[in-house]
Amino acid sequence: MKDTAKPRSRRKYDTRGKLIITRVSLHEQVVGLVRQMIVTGALPVGEKIRVGELAQELDVSLTPLREALKVLAGEKLVELMPNRGARVAAMTVEGVQELFTVIAGIEALAAELAAERITEEEMAEIEAEHAKMALHHQRGERDEYFDLNRKIHDMIVTFAGNETLTQIRAQLSIQAERARFLSVVSGTHRMEAMKDHEDLMEAFHARDSKKAHDIWRQHLISSGEETCRILRLWENEAAGDDQIPGKSELNSTG
Repeated sequence: MKDTAKPRSRRKYDTRGKLIITRVSLHEQVVGLVRQMIVTGALPVGEKIRVGELAQELDVSLTPLREALKVLAGEKLVELMPNRGARVAAMTVEGVQELFTVIAGIEALAAELAAERITEEEMAEIEAEHAKMALHHQRGERDEYFDLNRKIHDMIVTFAGNETLTQIRAQLSIQAERARFLSVVSGTHRMEAMKDHEDLMEAFHARDSKKAHDIWRQHLISSGEETCRILRLWENEAAGDDQIPGKSELNSTG
């Protein structure tokens, strides 16, 4: 089998939030693609990973896929089972609560620092991304909304201008992305999150660092609570709630 995993480029942004296109190795491509499948629920929580089928879907041989699974196991996205293959790691209510307690503190500090030092150019850039995200929200385009939401969170951390904070946050970002994607399943939660983003923009304009901190901390706490709510529904076999899609519907739009 010819190893041709796609895409061959990875989205990265410079300190101004501008897109940088970089060439990546096959190994990095496979890691990135499988990671994205886990984060977005294309590979559902707890599901056994059928390596042969997945390799065929990605158009790669087994070796790079198995190596990728080892990397993802190190990121706690995959559980390797001796002599039984691998499965997508579970998410627990307790784990999500712990994660968002920490990530809310880190990103709230980033918002506080960004409010103090953000430039007019950076403000214009983040507002432009927010406008795009609002459009995707109105259209019910959940995946596009999520991508821009993630970019805005990254930009706020970048604009904080604190390398130590950036490094600490990077250690938690993959797990946070996975849980945050689950939280945007609910259209109601997305609407509330949009209001938080708008309030944060106002705090940035006012250079109100305390308000920015408080808004963004509650924003992250609310995302964690929404994720936990969905996990509890699953645990109680109540995912058929007409307000919250079940696991099988995670990849639908809206």
